[in-house]
Amino acid sequence: MNLKSQFSNVQDYFSPKVIDEVNDQFVKVAKIKGQKVPWHNHENEDELFYIVEGSLLMEIEGQAGFHMEEGDLHVVKKGVNHRISAEEECLIMLIESRTTEHTGKVKSEITKSISEQMK
Repeated sequence: MNLKSQFSNVQDYFSPKVIDEVNDQFVKVAKIKGQKVPWHNHENEDELFYIVEGSLLMEIEGQAGFHMEEGDLHVVKKGVNHRISAEEECLIMLIESRTTEHTGKVKSEITKSISEQMK
């Protein structure tokens, strides 16, 4: 599979799509633009972010935000409040446990269920 070609199936920003799975982990792609992700955490799961294209602002509660650029990878550990945003379109790949809820226990206008991410 060509990773970049998978983004043609992503129509909306902040709407991850499952493209494959490895053991109990989903491999997802998402397009990010703007700031709609609420502060949230995943109580029991780490979350891996990989920047395929563009620039992403990663904010970790209580720390200075930092920009991630194409090729950068960051793991947000379980229980850590975080949010992401991007001024211009940013393409990201996520690796998450099958049990990871999109925006943790926080529900917002962008929150997608696992079944919605599988479409």
